[in-house]
Amino acid sequence: MITMSVGQFEALVADALDGIPAALGGSMDNVAVVVDDASPSGPLYGLYEGVPLTRRGNHYSASVPDRITIYMATICQSCRTTAEVVDLVRTTVVHEVGHHFGISDRRLEELGWG
Repeated sequence: MITMSVGQFEALVADALDGIPAALGGSMDNVAVVVDDASPSGPLYGLYEGVPLTRRGNHYSASVPDRITIYMATICQSCRTTAEVVDLVRTTVVHEVGHHFGISDRRLEELGWG
């Protein structure tokens, strides 16, 4: 288990978001990325809640932002080194952003972001 401050963890999440290619990152729309302690519904590293870009239509206007939550405690408890935390944060961020773009868990697994 790795211990780090919330600020350090949030910086890792920000770095992972910054690592997304600009063309893709610039296409993200109406989504908030937040850090929380642990998932109330089991050992999840992250969670996407919202309507993927591929399913949005005219009915979506004026909707509350989608939400990507990255679970700090769950990730830190799963890792033995800081490098493992960095890698798991990046994988989790890319995975949840993939859901924002409408990519399924199965396809993300095939692409190595499972």
